Amino acid sequence: MATKRLTDSNDTSNTFELREWDPDLELSSTRVRRATEDDYSDAVLIRLGKKPILKVRCPGLLLISATSLVITHECSVNLGSYQFLALAPPYWFAGSQHSCEVSQVMEQGRLTERGSLLDVGLHNGGPAGAIYGFILVWIGSLSVFSTLSELVSMAPVSGGQYHWVAMLAPQSKQVFWSYVEGWLTVLGWQAVSASATFLTTTLILGLAQLTHPNFSMQPYQVTLLFWAIIFIVALINAIGGTVLPKFEGFTLILHSLGFFAIIFPVVFIGKHQNSSEVFDVFYNGGQWPTQGLSFMIGITGTIFVFVGADGAIHMCEEITNATIVVPRAIVFTYVTQGALGLGLLLAVLFYINDLTTVLKPPSGYAFIEIFLQATGSAAGTATMVSIVTTMQFVATVSNVAAASRMLWAFSRDKGIPGWKLISRVERRTTIPLWSVLLTITISCLLSLINLGSTTAFNDIVSLGVSGLYSSYLVVLSLLLWRRCTGKIQRFTSSDTYLTNTRGAQLTWGPWHISGWFGIFVNALACLYLVVALFFIFWPQDSSVTAENMNYSSLLLGAALIFAIGHFFIWGHKEYIGPLMEQDALVAR
Repeated sequence: MATKRLTDSNDTSNTFELREWDPDLELSSTRVRRATEDDYSDAVLIRLGKKPILKVRCPGLLLISATSLVITHECSVNLGSYQFLALAPPYWFAGSQHSCEVSQVMEQGRLTERGSLLDVGLHNGGPAGAIYGFILVWIGSLSVFSTLSELVSMAPVSGGQYHWVAMLAPQSKQVFWSYVEGWLTVLGWQAVSASATFLTTTLILGLAQLTHPNFSMQPYQVTLLFWAIIFIVALINAIGGTVLPKFEGFTLILHSLGFFAIIFPVVFIGKHQNSSEVFDVFYNGGQWPTQGLSFMIGITGTIFVFVGADGAIHMCEEITNATIVVPRAIVFTYVTQGALGLGLLLAVLFYINDLTTVLKPPSGYAFIEIFLQATGSAAGTATMVSIVTTMQFVATVSNVAAASRMLWAFSRDKGIPGWKLISRVERRTTIPLWSVLLTITISCLLSLINLGSTTAFNDIVSLGVSGLYSSYLVVLSLLLWRRCTGKIQRFTSSDTYLTNTRGAQLTWGPWHISGWFGIFVNALACLYLVVALFFIFWPQDSSVTAENMNYSSLLLGAALIFAIGHFFIWGHKEYIGPLMEQDALVAR
């Protein structure tokens, strides 16, 4: 087979050997001309200039389960349980790995005392606002992740957003913009990892509070249990191999059965409310000038539920046939889990008997109080809460896996100090062990902040939402620009197979929303992200104090200043954008 040489224009020391495109490897949305799907997956990575390093360990069907957990980290578990929370006040952190005193606190930055975090949904919006807000955010999020699915079909690499920015941005801005995007995504996922573990921790302690009413949760107990959980999570991720997909495959069954195990007792045992009390009641607890403004601030609770679907994207180098499987899994999950979440939300709203107690639950979790009111049984409630806690633990395992892969990918492209060590892959298991260990270490260090101030901890991990949403907006805006100017072509055979990376031609993948409808969905996604980012920085009350102020914007600004400053001080010396590798030659 003939070969040709290609020199990276930004780094003359790196020369890559590219072969002519092999027709046997030609990509098709309907069939693969290689003997196995693994060969196809490797061919896709090579086409992107990346050497297949991580072992493909996740078959397509199991990805549905992994996506349900990694993706919104609670769009499966907490879409159900979260919305109760999101509805009801506490601090159940719900669907975005910012649950419990974290999620709502996280993004709202308003924790007054344990268990008294006013819920975003009911506080601003009420029952009716929670329902209509859920539907609005569901549609917006579906447009966002449907469009992100197009990008993962074009370039299924663990780096995700920063790789896509490098391939879509103007040539003169590719390196700088992708570097900042990489740091936003890395920091966002590290925050998600810490907040997910914190949620699992406080769920367990909330369960202890339910079964032992005299139990009082202390900050040191939260931190010690946090370390114990993160140790188990680290062990599962370090073992890796076939363990992780099987572990997540188990949760697919648990999730399906758990949904009915929770909703049936609530519906068949609880006391039914009048529909007018659910669909017609709006609240303006923040005392904003208009009900409309209160409603928009209230939907931020639901926004958190749907954040983080790119978790599955960062695992795509370990997934068979990722160009098709990952997009389908993401969209499938958002459609099905959104429907289940809405159904569970309606069930919960119809069966809230004592709203006052729900707003100030003894356990600190609104959904636990709702379960207890519906069943009238502490034992039954404990069982239901245990299902939610188990699902959240599995989500934490997936979150850490996704965060470590994102860190590994950025290190592979020399975007992180110490990249030579962090980008190492353990030979036997092909697990990026050092990135897993660093992710665990960062989470443990962040947990120490909780000893001094839970509010400070929540403010820091708020980057899990603001950072990731910002990264989505940047890359989707660039995609909209490219598709409107006709710069993305269908893939065709050529003299080389390099595409969809820095300096290469842009081609659509096999999963693509074509024509005017694709432009509409892309534009809708950008509009939704602008609105969401605007309102997640608002405080919950019009009367702002140092205690209830939302500091998310401050943390996001600090992250941007760090990324930009780091680029000009150190990053520009090492980082040249996503490195191009040939299947037998790695550019280092």
